[in-house]
Amino acid sequence: MKHVGYLGASEGWYCRDLQRAAGLGHWPEPVAIQPLAFADLQVAYRGGPSSQFSASADIESNACHALMVRTMPIGSLEQTIFRMNALHVAQSNGVRVVNPPRALEIAIDKWLTLETVRQHGLAIPRTICCQSRDQAMEAWESLGRDCVVKPIFGGEGRGILRVSDPDMAWRVFTTLEQLRAVLYCQEFLQGPGYDLRLLVIADAIFSVKRIGQGDWRTNVSRGGKAEPHEPTFEQMQIAFKAVRAVGAWMAGVDLLTDSQGRDVVLEVNAVPGWKATAKALDIDIARVVLEKLLWDTV
Repeated sequence: MKHVGYLGASEGWYCRDLQRAAGLGHWPEPVAIQPLAFADLQVAYRGGPSSQFSASADIESNACHALMVRTMPIGSLEQTIFRMNALHVAQSNGVRVVNPPRALEIAIDKWLTLETVRQHGLAIPRTICCQSRDQAMEAWESLGRDCVVKPIFGGEGRGILRVSDPDMAWRVFTTLEQLRAVLYCQEFLQGPGYDLRLLVIADAIFSVKRIGQGDWRTNVSRGGKAEPHEPTFEQMQIAFKAVRAVGAWMAGVDLLTDSQGRDVVLEVNAVPGWKATAKALDIDIARVVLEKLLWDTV
């Protein structure tokens, strides 16, 4: 029996999709998807050569062939740091953590993600991260008085604003400063009306074109439409390079072709959804994930 621990919403679509794929019955060994809770993670050192990791009384840690991290629930700073530390212990004990803890630490932070891929030679938008309204107003001016303001943590297009008016900029930056938020300002790139999501799973890549439906944001969760897309060799190389730069095994890379014809990396999502991609391409992505996670050597 191959056990896959699932750290995420046990009643969510992705857990159910993996359980469906696990039950198809064509695997060399039976596969079990075991929902786990971050609140149950434990680490301990009781002597001997290493510390121990446990996540459930129902499954021995050393019987867990892989651990899929599909969310990080809201918690205190202490809890968040401890949970990441626990994942590091699990990895050091030989559990295959997807994605690896360090990849999650990088990719959860939009600034660190883009800085990491930039250092690996990939094109990114001009981006300024600061902590005060006055700094943000200067950033807005330097970015052409038209920028996208994003939460440094978060996904699916939540909390993203396009700011192209000075009064709106002042109000938005004042509010964020009062909330003690980090102000993440990124130049607005005028694209062709769509961006690309390249889903990388080990050595495989699945690509869709995401088209905004009357909105500059193209996230499918925000009403965008996903269509099949045949990526160029260069786009595939960018996606693989971005994923390797952050150390991920599976990630969604968002690309936008700018006015100069460059494919620019917007984000690298280390907890990527695949519902829209699977539907648009008519591919069983959950089956691919389990196949490559449990039996491929890539």
